[in-house]
Order: sequence, then structure tokens, then C-alpha cells
Amino acid sequence: MGKPDPQNPRERYRVQVRAEIKEHAWEQIATAGVSALSLNAIAKRMGMSGPALYRYFANRDDLITELVRDAYRSLAGALGAAGAAGAGLAALAHTLRDWALEDPQRYLLIYGTPVPGYHAPEDITEIADRIMTLLLDACTARDAEGRETAFDTHLRDHREWAGGHTAPPAVLHRALVFWTRLHGVLSLELAGHFTGMGFDPALLFAAELEELSAPLDRTRT
Repeated sequence: MGKPDPQNPRERYRVQVRAEIKEHAWEQIATAGVSALSLNAIAKRMGMSGPALYRYFANRDDLITELVRDAYRSLAGALGAAGAAGAGLAALAHTLRDWALEDPQRYLLIYGTPVPGYHAPEDITEIADRIMTLLLDACTARDAEGRETAFDTHLRDHREWAGGHTAPPAVLHRALVFWTRLHGVLSLELAGHFTGMGFDPALLFAAELEELSAPLDRTRT
């Protein structure tokens, strides 16, 4: 079966309807969260019957997959462009934060609380792996020397998440710490947990980034 012809009027209409469905889905997510996503409610908003909408997305998980896929592709594109321009760890981190703040619901869909009962297909995992590869590439230039930590040793045999990247354990460790700490700050900020605390989350993010970008001290016992 050949690829859809974008010049075909029927195919153009299908693409437009799918895009509109996704817009309504994002509105639902912003209002009530992804767990409340309802294809029937979207169909009603669009003046369609439920069965008619199911011609465009087979079920709720099919729609969620498309939203997740779009989000990961968008982030991979932003980080990939930064990486191609020679961005280091700091620039990649700011690209991540800018992308997250531009559309918090999009960020929280892929890095927030998992959707109960939903399992992402393999191609989404492959996109996520490309994002991690960009981070590992940036960390490779900052490889730490000195005493190997217990977690470094552990990572020698537990590196499946790195997608075959050849980075040494110290780089894997740095990448994981960088990823988890910055996502921790971003997730708390976007979920509103800093509201009312009286400090600037941007400065907290910058402080974490400054500490993470400093050379690692591997000489302490």
C-alpha cells in the first residue's frame, strides 16, 4: 500500500480533521488532564458522531499515541537543531526549558505522571532514545577522570537505556544526573509546586545547571 497523497482532496481533509481532533484533545488535557480524555466528547464538540470520529483515531490510546509522538518529535527537533549548531550541555538545557515553558501540557504529557493503562509503541521509545543520545554526546566531551564510583560500576552492566551509545560509565552517570535533576526542577515548576514560594524558578534552574556543568570531583573517598 502506497503512502497517502497529500494532494488528494480526501487525504487533505483527513489530515485537517485529525489536526482539529488533536487540538480539541489538547484543550481537554489542559482542562481536566489526560486521564479524562474522551473521544466522544471531542466528537460532540466537532458536531460529529462517535463512530465518525473513530474513523480518524481507532481509540483513546491511538489518539494519545499521536499526541505523545508529536511531542517527542517536537522536542527531538528542537534539541537536534541546537546540537547541530554546536550546543553544549548548558544550551541543550535551556532549549529543553524553553520548549517546556512554551507548552507545559505537552511537556507534562511525556514527562509527567504516566497515563494509567497506556503503553507507548516502540517507535516512540526510539524517538526518546534519540533525545538521550544528544545528551550523551554532549556529556562525552566532559568525561570525568579519577576514581570510579559504585554507580559507575553498576552502569557498566546496566546501560540498555543508553541505546547502544559507547559512552563510558562516568558519562552515563553524568547524563543521568543531568537529566533527572533538570527534569525534576522543570516538572515541579510546570506543575505549580513553586507557586507562592517567593523565588524565581528560572534562577533555581540556572543554579542547578551551573552545578551540573562544573567538572565532577572524582578524587574524594
